[in-house]
Amino acid sequence: MDATHLIVGASLGGAKAAETLRAEGFDGPLVMVGEERERPYERPPLSKDYLLGKAERETVYVHPRQWYAEHQVDLRLGAAVTGLDPGAHEVSVADGSRIGYAKLLLATGSAPRRLAVPGAGLDGVLYLRNVGDSDRIKAAFEASSRVAVIGAGWIGLETAAAARAAGLAVTVLETAELPLLRVLGEQVARVFATLHQEHGVDLRCGVQVAGITGSDGRADGVLLADGSRIEADVVIVGVGITPNSQLASAAGLETGNGIRVDAQLRSSDPDIYAAGDVANAFHPRLGQHIRVEHWANALHQPQAAARAMLGQDVAYDRVPYFFTDQYDLGMEYSGYVEPDGYDEVVVRGDAGQREFIAFWLRGGRVLAGMNVNVWGVNDAIQELVRAGQPVDTHALRDPERPLESLTGR
Repeated sequence: MDATHLIVGASLGGAKAAETLRAEGFDGPLVMVGEERERPYERPPLSKDYLLGKAERETVYVHPRQWYAEHQVDLRLGAAVTGLDPGAHEVSVADGSRIGYAKLLLATGSAPRRLAVPGAGLDGVLYLRNVGDSDRIKAAFEASSRVAVIGAGWIGLETAAAARAAGLAVTVLETAELPLLRVLGEQVARVFATLHQEHGVDLRCGVQVAGITGSDGRADGVLLADGSRIEADVVIVGVGITPNSQLASAAGLETGNGIRVDAQLRSSDPDIYAAGDVANAFHPRLGQHIRVEHWANALHQPQAAARAMLGQDVAYDRVPYFFTDQYDLGMEYSGYVEPDGYDEVVVRGDAGQREFIAFWLRGGRVLAGMNVNVWGVNDAIQELVRAGQPVDTHALRDPERPLESLTGR
């Protein structure tokens, strides 16, 4: 059998897997195939510092250009993998070539969900997923004065903040009654609504987008279901992402909200692994499959997959983590909770002043915690989540009680 270890997806996840394979002593053939023409890069700056013009392009890449040659990683860019044959242990590439493998990691990520309304294909309707998208949005900001953002999720809100920083008039359109309502619940979601309103965003919640209007093939506004119209020079759509699991599904692997893998990141085929946005992985601490769409998961999970590919006894059980920066608000979130999976939200500090920690609990146990403009507490929050023990909610609410004292350790 071919000894090649193959990584499909030249992403942050793919790059960290390749780095780990070499660091752990794998010295056989190592191939990484990516559809984009850019070498692996990190995505958070695309809606933050890079979009704001605070970071140069070179800073987004995972490794220097020469790293791949130095570590004998055969990096093939601009090469779309079109088929996977588990029986033959090989993949097909769009150029007609085939690549054999002993072990395969699918780090194919996800794609933005497309808006399905009239006018969605007009020029000036933009999505943010890759570095080219960020370049196009940055250029659109420079040439525009009004932007409409459809979707008040993390990407939508970060892009709205960047547009306001660039001096544009911003309207955010959201179907729910508050931004991030399903993720955070009413009490904390209201903090983000107020934040954007105070920074001059026209936030319109509980609205339905009926179409994009345009002239000469270019978007010039958004039509709402109530008949009203928002004028805009550019429209940015952030209505969620879909895992790129088509390759796995067509090859007969078990899929469902991504590629289903076990705690070792192994798919239903013992020689095929998946990590990052595309992986719906069994989480040993939570006792269920979860798919995490955030940077920290793309950073760490492929490292565990790489070790598993080498036969090491691993189980990926890190507490999910993500962060955001919007205006003068910085926050970190650790844990995992379904939209209806908690029965109480406990706030420590002053939510009105945007300096607080929020905890999501079920049965008195901390499922997740978010620190907003409060720093140096994330490790303690993660420990509370990991402990899985009922806590004294009065003590949890009390800023004078160290979080470390609440784990009973």
